[in-house]
Amino acid sequence: MCMMMRGVEKQNSAMITSVMLGEFRENAATRSEFLSLIK
Repeated sequence: MCMMMRGVEKQNSAMITSVMLGEFRENAATRSEFLSLIK
């Protein structure tokens, strides 16, 4: 139901939610390094 409220029209769609906490949220350099390493 939540996806329909957001305007997603395709049935059985998948959604991904991400969040950054702690040092990753506060420090852009640390966040960038982490994201580049996991790619």
